[in-house]
Amino acid sequence: MSESQAWDDVDDYFTTHLSPDDEPLAAALRDSAAAGLPQVNVTANQGKFLQLLAQIQGARRILEIGTLGGYSTIWLGRALPADGRLISLEYSARHAEVANRNIARAGLDALVEVRVGPALESLPQLTDENPEPFDLVFIDADKANNPHYVEWALRLTRAGSVIVVDNVVRGGRVTDADSAEPDIRGTRAAIELIATHPKLSGTAIQTVGGKGYDGFALARVLE
Repeated sequence: MSESQAWDDVDDYFTTHLSPDDEPLAAALRDSAAAGLPQVNVTANQGKFLQLLAQIQGARRILEIGTLGGYSTIWLGRALPADGRLISLEYSARHAEVANRNIARAGLDALVEVRVGPALESLPQLTDENPEPFDLVFIDADKANNPHYVEWALRLTRAGSVIVVDNVVRGGRVTDADSAEPDIRGTRAAIELIATHPKLSGTAIQTVGGKGYDGFALARVLE
């Protein structure tokens, strides 16, 4: 058995027992694939991790940067109380259309709002609304802008809030300090920002599984 096959098999085992898709989640994946969306959504295990993290955090307000087809949005939305709110920012109007259908089918349209446009335009507009601080921010969009997203997340959170940045390992390429690739440069800048910012305490975890070799960074906003 190859190493990657072992990763897949373990992922399948954990998913079957701990985070099986129900029909709204499975339908979200099917409809996203049928619409031609990139198959880069989180895995079921990762979605369940996000949901548990939001529940442990007691999150009432969640900000997601990068909606895609709404699969991770559904996992996160299900962690919210009845008076909770999730705002998800999506660059592509086509992706947002698919996501809104998936979110509505999951019965979360009253809790979730998908805003369309470049996140670096939506985030200042959101800040101008002077919203209640977000308890959790999930960043899973274009990696070149990761440091900017972390900076905006800091403006929109409070002490004790949690920031998650997905896909930070990049198949191990994150260690290449000489890389000219925008995703690597952006990811490294975000990691270094978390490491040096006085208001953040963070770590990063490598993962393997159905989506290959990657990982995520986790940061807590300090006093």
